[in-house]
Amino acid sequence: MPVNKNNGYHTLSKDLSERIEQDRANHWVNPYACPDSAIIRRFDDHDKPHLWRPAFVMDVEKILHNNYYNRYSDKTQVISCYKNDDISRRALHVQLVSRIARTIGMTLGLNLDLIEAISLGHDIGHTPFGHAGERFLNALYNGHTGRLFNHNIHSARVLDHLIFRNVSLQVLDGVICHNGELEQQEYKPKRFSATDPWGEFDTNLEDCYTDPSANKRQIPGTLEGCIMRISDIIAYLGKDRQDALKIGLIENNNHFTSGTLGTTNAQIINNMTVSIIEHSYGKPYISMDKDVYETFSKAKTENYQTIYNNPQLNDMYNNNIRPMFHDMYEALLTQAKRMDQSSILYKHHINYIRSANQYSHYFNIDKYMEHYLSQDPNEIVVDFMASMTDDYFIDLYNYLFPNGSYKVDYIGYFD
Repeated sequence: MPVNKNNGYHTLSKDLSERIEQDRANHWVNPYACPDSAIIRRFDDHDKPHLWRPAFVMDVEKILHNNYYNRYSDKTQVISCYKNDDISRRALHVQLVSRIARTIGMTLGLNLDLIEAISLGHDIGHTPFGHAGERFLNALYNGHTGRLFNHNIHSARVLDHLIFRNVSLQVLDGVICHNGELEQQEYKPKRFSATDPWGEFDTNLEDCYTDPSANKRQIPGTLEGCIMRISDIIAYLGKDRQDALKIGLIENNNHFTSGTLGTTNAQIINNMTVSIIEHSYGKPYISMDKDVYETFSKAKTENYQTIYNNPQLNDMYNNNIRPMFHDMYEALLTQAKRMDQSSILYKHHINYIRSANQYSHYFNIDKYMEHYLSQDPNEIVVDFMASMTDDYFIDLYNYLFPNGSYKVDYIGYFD
């Protein structure tokens, strides 16, 4: 790949650029893209596409208008407890993933509506306080039930069970397979079951609740899902560095190896995008240059060493937020077992779920709620806690424990 030596930005090779331009002039269609006609829904007699609202556009809108979508705006991406409007929240992250994935997908001739739907929905089930919150909730849930909590699996639960809108299998599959902690040099989609795709999906989902290795084995069924999976990492790798610089967690990018990718957010996004397009165009898989992959993998390791495992961040999580998770979980579990309609859990969660599904075209709301309330109370507690924003979590803790032992002190704008 050509490189501008003045700024370290890669560009596509002349041969590939000319090939893409010729293919566009000839109206080439990528035979490996997922067409709208292949969409699979649980209720296939509902949600027929329209000229103005194609199949996967419907899924984009189902996610954008999902009751939980708003909560992205006050959920931590990586850095919590700072009053700083320039630090990324999860709302910005999913938009960045969508933009990067659509840029790559557009150049490769893939289904951009499917890419957008997976991107916007992939973190909708994430906990407050980022991956620290995910770890704490998993430990509590697992301790009570032996089952596992993973945010990607819970995102599918939100879209497919908690607030049911008949989202397609292709989108839900991309959501559960987006595990952004696993980088690979090549992503090759698996085939959906020809006889029972929903049965296969449900089995894979359940395996992730019971088998610690199952989450890492999930492989997207579409190239669009593969693109979103790698774009998830591209979106946070350099952006988290920007955020760490803004709060003074690191002083400069000298902590990181430049290598093939560069160190800034813009360089990483551009150079990863170019490498993926260069090595994936017209192919039934997504790939990248070996040097780029090795530098990319090293860069993620450096982020962990420098940012994600930084004591300045983790002390607040471990000393305050973790015990707050424990106390809140136990209090809400008591409420879930009693199912007192005057409780916070009932008023703020059970009634919320009922209201969100009240006018469903897919099932009877009373039967749905009867089934929901018949679950293990731990499931209901996990649904509620995972749905919380950072601020709501803190306010609820203070409400439940007005004389509680733990407190989150935000670092203000002028501190």
